[in-house]
Amino acid sequence: MQALGFVLADERRAQRFLDLTGLTPETLRSAIGEAGTQVAIIDFLCSHEPDLIDAAEALGVTPARLAQTRGELLR
Repeated sequence: MQALGFVLADERRAQRFLDLTGLTPETLRSAIGEAGTQVAIIDFLCSHEPDLIDAAEALGVTPARLAQTRGELLR
């Protein structure tokens, strides 16, 4: 959830996320609790290193730890 907050805090990044995932604000709201949506958020961050680094810093974790959450969500 914190990673999503980071993504949505910047209008350009939020729009890029929606464009790349095909989600709309409405579908995002309804699907946020689903593991697939949470994985999409982490994938989005991991696919652009500057976003991954900035998100990790904002969340107080290492980029590796943030990326590791993907595997944890898939269990």
